[in-house]
Amino acid sequence: MAQDKVFNKPIEKKFEFDEAVASVFDDMLSRSVPFYDEVRKLVIALILTEEAEGKKVLDLGSSTAKFLLDLHSKMQTQMRLKGLDNSQAMLDRAEQKCQAFGAQIDLELADMLNYSYHEEDIVVANYTLQFIRPMQRMELVKKLYEGLTEDGLFIFSEKVVFRDKKLDKDLIDIYYAYKKEQGYSEYEIAQKREALENVLIPFTIEENIQMCKEAGFKSVDTIFQWSNFVTFVAKK
Repeated sequence: MAQDKVFNKPIEKKFEFDEAVASVFDDMLSRSVPFYDEVRKLVIALILTEEAEGKKVLDLGSSTAKFLLDLHSKMQTQMRLKGLDNSQAMLDRAEQKCQAFGAQIDLELADMLNYSYHEEDIVVANYTLQFIRPMQRMELVKKLYEGLTEDGLFIFSEKVVFRDKKLDKDLIDIYYAYKKEQGYSEYEIAQKREALENVLIPFTIEENIQMCKEAGFKSVDTIFQWSNFVTFVAKK
């Protein structure tokens, strides 16, 4: 796995999921998102409790297909796996990996805001919604609700903020200390923070839940939290 060194030099643009990021994305996730591997395993385990022949699982922002490949390796039935991403660089990496593992996974270059969701059983979005503008985010979640089957699930993980400003700052500082422990320098941390400014816009936990409730979901629960990283399950 190539190591993430994207931000060890001066940034020239806002954060993008381009070839430079795609080439180190798996390493970036594992070192930047606390308990990312455990959350992935948890979500996969939850999906497998719903496993059935032909069931559709759609991954929004599927990047290099790591999540879908891990799910594919643990399936006992022929569920229908699909990944959407708007980065061709990510999809190129994903296609190579799927071919290498002989995995039947449908990958599509698409704008998730304009995609036609239809009879989806489970939709997953791992740290994806936070990159969508707030007003568009609400519209997307409404589309997802309408595109899910009865009792369908929307499972998503997000970076969150807290209304208590001191708590929010303290947890951000704790998170940056975590990143240093993963081998990132102060400079890399500062560079990435600047690149993500106004690109990654997090909600509070309450705002994420309210967004799902307003879209029509009958229940929304959190199943994992580490500081400002939270995983939600919304049921239609």
